[in-house]
Amino acid sequence: MAQLEARELPLHKVFCSDYDFRIPDYQRPYAWQTEQAQQLLADLEEALLRGDGEPYFLGSLVLVKDSRAAEADVIDGQQRLTTLTILLAVMRDLAQQPDVVTNLVAMISEPGNTVLGLKAKPRLTLRPRDADFFHQHIQTSGSIKTLLELNPHNLRTDAQRAVQANARVLHTALSGWTDDQRLALCTLMGVQTFLVAVSTPDLDSAHRIFSVMNSRGLDLSPADIFKAQIIGEIDEQVSETYARRWEDAEESLGREEFSDLFMHIRMIFSGERARQELLKEFQAQVLTHYKGGRAKEFVDEVLVPYAEASAVIRDKTYAAGDGSPQVNLWFRRLLQLDNNDWWPAALWALRSHGDDPVWLGSFLRSLERLAASMFVRRIYTTPRVLRFAELLTELNKGLGLEAPAFQLTDDERTETLARLDGDVYYELRTRRFILLRLDELVAEDDIVTTYHAPRITVEHVLPQNPGPQSQWRADFTVDQRKEWTHRLANLVLLSRTKNSQVQNLDFTDKKERYLRRGVVAFPLTTQVLGQDTWTPEHLEKRQTELLGLLAEEWRL
Repeated sequence: MAQLEARELPLHKVFCSDYDFRIPDYQRPYAWQTEQAQQLLADLEEALLRGDGEPYFLGSLVLVKDSRAAEADVIDGQQRLTTLTILLAVMRDLAQQPDVVTNLVAMISEPGNTVLGLKAKPRLTLRPRDADFFHQHIQTSGSIKTLLELNPHNLRTDAQRAVQANARVLHTALSGWTDDQRLALCTLMGVQTFLVAVSTPDLDSAHRIFSVMNSRGLDLSPADIFKAQIIGEIDEQVSETYARRWEDAEESLGREEFSDLFMHIRMIFSGERARQELLKEFQAQVLTHYKGGRAKEFVDEVLVPYAEASAVIRDKTYAAGDGSPQVNLWFRRLLQLDNNDWWPAALWALRSHGDDPVWLGSFLRSLERLAASMFVRRIYTTPRVLRFAELLTELNKGLGLEAPAFQLTDDERTETLARLDGDVYYELRTRRFILLRLDELVAEDDIVTTYHAPRITVEHVLPQNPGPQSQWRADFTVDQRKEWTHRLANLVLLSRTKNSQVQNLDFTDKKERYLRRGVVAFPLTTQVLGQDTWTPEHLEKRQTELLGLLAEEWRL
């Protein structure tokens, strides 16, 4: 059996000559978005501001590594290692103190040691396609400035664009810090920030470890511990009945969603962003209200009603008379977002106004507007959660539909519009959501049919790479293609996978051989099929119309 080692390591022992990290070619590319990079920095900053000396854990690494050698293939942990390297590089190039620069350089790259037989080389080597780029623009001293000046459209891979985008947001944030603040962060990262490195010399064993570490439902969850505590306080005569009610609620949602429900309930009760683990905060912020023989009340008035409301949101099954279909349509729109931070507010509304579909419709319209704006602007987790926490605080004070947190500032509206008017195609997380919302707005029906296509993709009308003799090159100059290719007016929805052999056809052929066959009643795409030509003038008009629809819908 392969020997397994697990070590709890501060970062200065991770980024040292003990480890030569390599990302195998079979791993997926670097993919962390700016939201994750900003969240990492925000969490580190929060640990720094606490100043309590407590260790900050970043998670785990799974490595294929012989204990006698430094070479380590990274099976799990690539995203963290890469982003940490970017963060160290940004601080290196911002540092003013020579000794700090020297120390950060040594964490990013092995300087070499002839006596010890160590060659100069990077601590982390990315997949072959991106390794040279990462070495040149991140791991080389003074390279960040040049990296930020590169045109992202000219970068070869999505991973390279992600590296540049994350370097940019980290550089922007840290540029506003003083040298002393950045030095304090360096010290926190080097000494108080830990990773758990799990290593085995056997690849199959490493994959098994990775699978076990990432499997769900094996260990006790906080919900299991809360159950033991609550049911244990209920009289024996009825405890079995309440245990069954608890288990029915868990079964209706599934283990993962049921665990999430406790985080949502905590948020509703506290109106605050989580700062400690759920076990501590749920006790202090929720269960403390149900001491002294009130355990049954928690199950009857909190757990079961919120579990039922959660199932209504997930399944879009609200039914309370006229207006119910519109409420479910709002749930459908919200569920297309890539986060569930809005969920506690929706649960609060269902619990407080579940018998009033008209009020709920108005509430969810405002909630979707706020959530969509933050989604489009790629607001990362901490400020996003803080905004919803502020909203819940106002709702608990009785402000309802007039809650100030619902309102978008002038700057927020301007930035939302600017994002919508930009190269939307490159916004991988938001582009499908935006186009589906537009598809509803251009439809003639009041309630749009739910699409059951197995795959919905985003496609260009004017192709990214028209052939040398293509009519596209006659109709569009180079600058016009650069201006319009990736913007809203040139994008449509298809219910099929892309076909590289026909997606570059001229407009008439493309409509007949590609677009028409890929439509499942998408009104947005049907509009394109009704056009005889596709020109810069048409795109400009279409862009204005589509932006106008979104601006009106989201009151921008």
